[in-house]
Amino acid sequence: MSFNQHKSNNMTEREQQIINAIHENPLISQLQLADKIGISRSAIASHITNLTAKGIIEGRGYVVTKKKFCVAIGGANMDILGAPNQTICAATSNPGQVSMSPGGVARNIAENIAKLGDKCYLIAAVGDDNNGKQLIEITQESGVDISHVQTFEGCNTSSYLSIIDHLGEMQLAIADMKIIEKLQPAVLKKHLVLLKQAQMIVLDTNISSELMAYLFDNLPDSQFFVDTVSIAKAGRILPFLAKVHSLKPNLLEAQSMSGINIDSYQQLPEIATWFHHQGVQRLFISLGKGGLFYSDGNTNDIVTLATSNVQNSNGAGDAMSAALVHSFLAGKDLLESSYFALGAANCTIASTTTINPNLSISSIDNLLKEK
Repeated sequence: MSFNQHKSNNMTEREQQIINAIHENPLISQLQLADKIGISRSAIASHITNLTAKGIIEGRGYVVTKKKFCVAIGGANMDILGAPNQTICAATSNPGQVSMSPGGVARNIAENIAKLGDKCYLIAAVGDDNNGKQLIEITQESGVDISHVQTFEGCNTSSYLSIIDHLGEMQLAIADMKIIEKLQPAVLKKHLVLLKQAQMIVLDTNISSELMAYLFDNLPDSQFFVDTVSIAKAGRILPFLAKVHSLKPNLLEAQSMSGINIDSYQQLPEIATWFHHQGVQRLFISLGKGGLFYSDGNTNDIVTLATSNVQNSNGAGDAMSAALVHSFLAGKDLLESSYFALGAANCTIASTTTINPNLSISSIDNLLKEK
């Protein structure tokens, strides 16, 4: 029996429970469903009949739908953003605005993917505090499937404090993400069925090396997209580069990981060669205002897009990663994928929020036409 993973606004709460249980274990029996949900087997059979009539479940045997989807694993936190009214003056108070919004690299990527119309599950750790509850609620409202987010009692949800200057460029950030250490192999084990059926698994390097090793060992046939997050955390993926389908660092992270420092963009192919020799199939290096470098070992180039109206540079990299994942699911080639990713980043920095609420395929396409 398979089920179509489309938005299920016409499902009852009980039917949604059944679908969530099948997501966790597509081979679950009706008797096991009855025990798990706490209703009779005959009631389960009735719900299955209704779901079949609605076209949500079809066939025999719980096999997941052919519709493409991805899973993002990593950071989820509340972002606290400080923005001054004028040039920052160090070592003193600066008049400005302070705002809070959902954040975290994996969570942000997942939300952006959802805005681009793709199905995306999020696996992340949150506390049972108000921030955690708010984070789950807002993420679910954005279209991300949060049924696999783990809530840990007595823990604080991660937070990320950043200060930008009057031009929208980040000057300082502090990340409190201790709770992500709770994402251990034992926690992820129950999600393996879902993960094995994903067309792409997105990892950020906030997760531990131990968890990376577990995922790569247990999902040898999966396609992994990795966002390296920061210089401090990028090194965690180094032992596993041979398992990575697509890698997206910025230039500083790429230089730190490869040990190759360059004086000009003409030397970027040298860095790309190093990564490909480690086993990375596709490499995307974010160059900030310099554009995006891409390479698959056979071809490489830099694509650029004029930027204007920068309101907040936070989140541009997350939007870029999401656009690259969307492009992979859509079967776009490297050049088209790279331009689409730059377009997503440009749309994002034009918004005062980390995620542009108006991000969509059409908004990116319109921007690319204008540029």
